[in-house]
Amino acid sequence: MKSIETAIETTIMAARWLLIVFYLGLGAALIVYAISFIYKFIKVASGVLEYEEGEMILAMLGLIDAALVASLLVMVMISSYENYVSRLENANTELSWLGKLDSGSLKIKVASSIVAISSIHLLQVFLNANQYTDMKIVMFMLLHLTFVVSALLLAIVDRISSKTKDPKQP
Repeated sequence: MKSIETAIETTIMAARWLLIVFYLGLGAALIVYAISFIYKFIKVASGVLEYEEGEMILAMLGLIDAALVASLLVMVMISSYENYVSRLENANTELSWLGKLDSGSLKIKVASSIVAISSIHLLQVFLNANQYTDMKIVMFMLLHLTFVVSALLLAIVDRISSKTKDPKQP
């Protein structure tokens, strides 16, 4: 019976390496997104003398938004690999934040990033308010507030769980 249990546990532990497929996929998505960013940047740079101030602000917000999304991808790839698959060799020297990200704090960082991305989108909507109906603007605001409340609740739950967690537990 013990050998069956050991075989099951070994299989489950080995299955975590399947996550690498997802992380490599996120890496490939990051490459595609980088190409998209370069295209957007060239488009903005070529129109810099033609854009009005509002259009330039919207273009810059689009670039900031892309950078936040790319950073979110990298954060999820690296910290998820570290938490669920294997420790990274140079994590302590190159990525000082990495050892501090457990799955709970990763969720909070992801939620915070989503709030930041949503804020940029909402600002873009407000700058182009004449292109949206009042109802659509209200819906965008409600969606953003949902993200904000969710991030706050995640932070509260993480704080409560960290206070009640036994320090001997991983």
